[in-house]
Amino acid sequence: MAVFVVARLTFIEASRRKILLAAFLLGIAFLVLYGIGFYYINRDTLPNEAGASATLIKNQVYNFLTMAGLYAVNFLTIAMGALVSADTLAGEIGSGTIQAVVTKPVRRVEVVLGKWLGFAGLLALYLLMMGGGVMGIVYIESGYHVPNLVIGAPIIYLESLLIMSLTLASSSTFSTLATGGIVFGVYGIAFIGGFVEQIGAVLKNETAVNIGIISSLIMPSEALLRRASFEMTSPLVQSLGFNSGPLIVVSVPSPAMVIYGALYAIVMVTLAVRQFSRRDL
Repeated sequence: MAVFVVARLTFIEASRRKILLAAFLLGIAFLVLYGIGFYYINRDTLPNEAGASATLIKNQVYNFLTMAGLYAVNFLTIAMGALVSADTLAGEIGSGTIQAVVTKPVRRVEVVLGKWLGFAGLLALYLLMMGGGVMGIVYIESGYHVPNLVIGAPIIYLESLLIMSLTLASSSTFSTLATGGIVFGVYGIAFIGGFVEQIGAVLKNETAVNIGIISSLIMPSEALLRRASFEMTSPLVQSLGFNSGPLIVVSVPSPAMVIYGALYAIVMVTLAVRQFSRRDL
């Protein structure tokens, strides 16, 4: 029960922070701009004539625009998760407020797991609002819905949990500033490695592909996003081995990468519990 109490308090505390308010305001601004842009593209650019070929072209464009919107939503979600949770342990240890919690009959493992659950719930709500907003805009203005949403959306959510878990693990050992540098540095490695892998796949350069795979093992966030993008791509484009998102995926990560990502998150949470339990407060 203590885990759920800590989770509830973490959720309430995080919801009162200005950075969360800024994230929601930026999210709303993005949805407004996205809706306006999609409306004019749909009205002025796409063909209005009927027929199978015209419908096919429009659906491919709708899928591309939807995935572009979800790509932005994904970045906003993981950024919010990292920024909100960066000082959840390091900041409270530095200020001494954590001592008021751990001196009570609450084990340290319950504190860490409770905070993780609280942030996980917060990320779920934010992703639901933003992702649902993007897909709602597309559906209202065009009637198009993304294929395999029940597969792709959980993978995107897993990526946000992955970054948040890494942040929590780092926060249990390092300062807030160091945590931010570590998390965004590791994310940058995965991002650049993903580009290198795709370029290597196009040029048939095995070394470049292997570099990308290694970066995905260091941090599988980018691989998860590419897998989610592929899952939600139209079947026609999938049959060609590509995706139709803003970043063309030639080398598609295997489903095993999703399992690896889940295990990676579990390891990070376990590491956070272990380090926080050993840390001198």
